Amino acid sequence: MPRRPTRTPLTDAERDARRAADRDRLEQAARALLTTDGWQRWIKVRGTNGLARYSVSNQLLIAVDCWSRGITPTYVAGFRAFLDLNRCVRKGSKAIKILAPCPVKQRDRSGENTGEKRIFFRTVPVFDVCMTDPLPGKDPVPLQPPAEPITGDSHRHLIAPLTALACELGYTVEIRDLPDGGPGGWCDPKAKQIVIAAGPANSQVRTLTHEIAHGLGVGYAEYGREQAEVLVDCVTYIVCSSVGLDVGGESIPYIAGWGEDGALDAIRAYAGTIDTLARRIEDALETQPDAAANEAAAA
Repeated sequence: MPRRPTRTPLTDAERDARRAADRDRLEQAARALLTTDGWQRWIKVRGTNGLARYSVSNQLLIAVDCWSRGITPTYVAGFRAFLDLNRCVRKGSKAIKILAPCPVKQRDRSGENTGEKRIFFRTVPVFDVCMTDPLPGKDPVPLQPPAEPITGDSHRHLIAPLTALACELGYTVEIRDLPDGGPGGWCDPKAKQIVIAAGPANSQVRTLTHEIAHGLGVGYAEYGREQAEVLVDCVTYIVCSSVGLDVGGESIPYIAGWGEDGALDAIRAYAGTIDTLARRIEDALETQPDAAANEAAAA
């Protein structure tokens, strides 16, 4: 068996240059958020099932790389991960470069392990599903849930885990008839109550997600009305998209000049907040397949 060629270790100067290049890529990717188009593109990317598992920084690296090639990323994974999904990366496809954490054991001067670890980041290649083909003779694993209209009842089973999350936060949830033309619901942090308008189950899921995002700490007192609503609307769009609700016709809000000073740091913080809140709600919905099966069996 031919021996693999050994890699020449990088010099300290080469490592520093590579880290500087990675930092520059991350900063340029974050700057894309400062534009309305860049912000809205990132929200759409974050709302896909195939990118939620990546960090915000890697989501931005993926998004910017794909946009520069005219690709809308929908499901991103490594070469071997796609093989497990009965897909193979097409020959000649240019990889998307992201950063993966690499823990390294710390050693003292004598070479003994200190028990501590230091985290470095290394560049790893990933690909979008559009760069793959089905493996011959095998059926590709479905990667995205079918999009269901917001006016339907397909996602009724999500109301229970969302209600449970609200209760975990100390809120009661009430679903009742509300006047036409008025709000579809609200979150009262003082009374610890969330009220949702009766109607199609999918619409209830959307509104409940919105109000839970408020309940997770995005209130008018903390952020002001305009920014709070932008944050929770973005969280709602992401969560609903990730579970297969069709919110493509809804606009993604954006505030020009998120911070007069330190705008880049401010928008990074907002993106991190949105990602964290969306993950909290998505984690509560991880039981979706079992809940759906149980409801179908009961029916």
